[in-house]
Amino acid sequence: MISYRPLWETMEQRGITTYKLIQSGIDKRTIYNLKHNENITMLTAEKLCRLIGCKIQDIVEFIEE
Repeated sequence: MISYRPLWETMEQRGITTYKLIQSGIDKRTIYNLKHNENITMLTAEKLCRLIGCKIQDIVEFIEE
């Protein structure tokens, strides 16, 4: 299972809000998907990494059930 828990932790550490992501072009539906651990595209993941200034492992993790 995919979890975006690291994203929220990274954002908190860097003082980045979901409002800032929306202002930077991340769609509200994408924010919803992230909050509910639903699928996003790799293009969106790349955009998040560029906006936040982090690596992919700082925004997503794989959890075995």
